[in-house]
Amino acid sequence: MKPRYSGKVREIYDVSPEELVIVTTDRISAFDHILPQTVPGKGIVLNQLSSFWFRRTQSIVPNHILSERLEDMPAFFQQESFRDRTVLVRKLQMLPFEFVVRGYLFGSMWEAYRQGLPFCGYQLPPGYQQAEKLDAPLLTPAIKKETGHDEYIDMATLEDRLGSTLTHQVTDICFQLYNTCAEYALSKGILIADAKFEFGMDQNGTLTLADELFTPDASRFWDLQAYAVGTFPKSLDKQLLRDWLQAHKENGQLPDRVPEEILQVTGERYQRYLQQLVGVQIP
Repeated sequence: MKPRYSGKVREIYDVSPEELVIVTTDRISAFDHILPQTVPGKGIVLNQLSSFWFRRTQSIVPNHILSERLEDMPAFFQQESFRDRTVLVRKLQMLPFEFVVRGYLFGSMWEAYRQGLPFCGYQLPPGYQQAEKLDAPLLTPAIKKETGHDEYIDMATLEDRLGSTLTHQVTDICFQLYNTCAEYALSKGILIADAKFEFGMDQNGTLTLADELFTPDASRFWDLQAYAVGTFPKSLDKQLLRDWLQAHKENGQLPDRVPEEILQVTGERYQRYLQQLVGVQIP
């Protein structure tokens, strides 16, 4: 069976008029570039994490998960190779936006801030340092692009596109998701610096959470014990990989391959996040 869509990490299969199967692979990407190498077990970690967070947040917003059990999948996906990395989900009419909640000043927003520029319409007051906690989390939406980088927009533009009612509903849910899960992660020694959310509408017009949730591919996680304002915090995600690629660019081009030890440490960080948060360790 061939996927109807092959993303950077996930394969999406159309299995019925109402259902999709999503398989999370071990591929890894950075800067919209898929590496030819893989991180063994990474797909299982991502799937386990998303499932954990989807279950934990279902009282805040419905999500697209129908089943995680291999026995509930169409026959083709009941092979052992699909175990723990495959979910059956409901089809949604996806909103063409990504919603990033930022609790700390870092990444693209920090780069704009240090140049004195607004970001998504926000002009922060002077005095912030890199990686400093914001007075309150901010929502920075972006228009999803098929190729290249997504396009950040301000909240006024989002409201023009979505309408006032849906914009306010999405905003409220995003902040509830971030605040609830950041509080839980903090109790486990992890800071969630930012997190990306995607939503769609089901057949009844109900706003539904989709894609992945609080994984190292869709969020930025820092080790609480090593965190310090004004520094580049130690990440439990793929920041190490991003940094290596940036440092080894040639003529603006990313390297084709990265050292195996970089992939190994990246995989260990994903595993540590799963172990620390969920108490699960995969072989």
